[in-house]
Amino acid sequence: MKRAVRWFVGAALIAGIVWMFLNRGQWDAEQVQAFIDGLGWAGPVVFVLLYALGTVLFFPGSVLTLAGGALFGPLWGTLINLTGATLGAVLSFLVARYLASDWVEQRVGGRLARLKQGVEQEGWRFVAFVRLVPLFPFNLLNYALGLTRIPLVTYAWASFVFMLPGALAYTWIGYAGREAVAGGEGVVQKVMIALALLAVVSFLPGLISRLRQGPMLTVDALRQHLDAGDDLLILDVRDPDEFTGEQGHISGARNLPLAELSQHLDELQPWLERPVALVCRTDRRSAKAARLLAREGFADLHVVRGGMTAWNAAGLPVEH
Repeated sequence: MKRAVRWFVGAALIAGIVWMFLNRGQWDAEQVQAFIDGLGWAGPVVFVLLYALGTVLFFPGSVLTLAGGALFGPLWGTLINLTGATLGAVLSFLVARYLASDWVEQRVGGRLARLKQGVEQEGWRFVAFVRLVPLFPFNLLNYALGLTRIPLVTYAWASFVFMLPGALAYTWIGYAGREAVAGGEGVVQKVMIALALLAVVSFLPGLISRLRQGPMLTVDALRQHLDAGDDLLILDVRDPDEFTGEQGHISGARNLPLAELSQHLDELQPWLERPVALVCRTDRRSAKAARLLAREGFADLHVVRGGMTAWNAAGLPVEH
């Protein structure tokens, strides 16, 4: 009986997603506004339910968020949009957890495996990270997080809090657009506020990625870690000819050139939550590598200050 219910719900969900995909061109923010406007006092409640259902069925959240801003203003609109998005995220989470978690557990790999490991290691902090930094599309992320072991309550409050910046920015854009069309007062100021909020949201991924990087390591500190036998990956991001060239390389270092690093993320998965020391000739390429890995969810990254130039200047041992 339980299996039959799962198959029925799964089939209904797939049918709904396919229907939404085939008819996505028939819906836009103006149509949503016109529909909700005709509902009077029930409009906000219906809008929240519509937003939640749209999230489950992969309807573009941006359309609903812009409509919410135009309908309810910047403050109430943000709250209503955020409530609908969170409810939809929770429903998608529950569908994934109770319909597909056992099947996926046996077949998980790649980016989903890194996401599962990150959630299980960091809990709400990882949810905060992926809500602010778009590793996955929003609708897909809700289902993916349902396949992890994070508690529902933790997932729900972390999603609500850390979706707030994006919800505020896009709600205000919808509100400013309505004011511009209606010719309201202070249109230029409202549009400028909307653009400023959007700029802040676009800046957040880079900021969060930098915050996830640990402090830079001096070559002396790195040598102390190695002498102590600490569990540490030394990732040398120079080109192969530099790795084996005049400067040599640190014993035990792994060479993955910066240009090829994104192609080898699956190989680095065991180090998602463990310390990684990044080395290059100085520290420019290693800093770029750290930003790339931080965006992919790696949580304990340390750029070696001065790189191999500083290592050699300190007279520390190298291999050729």
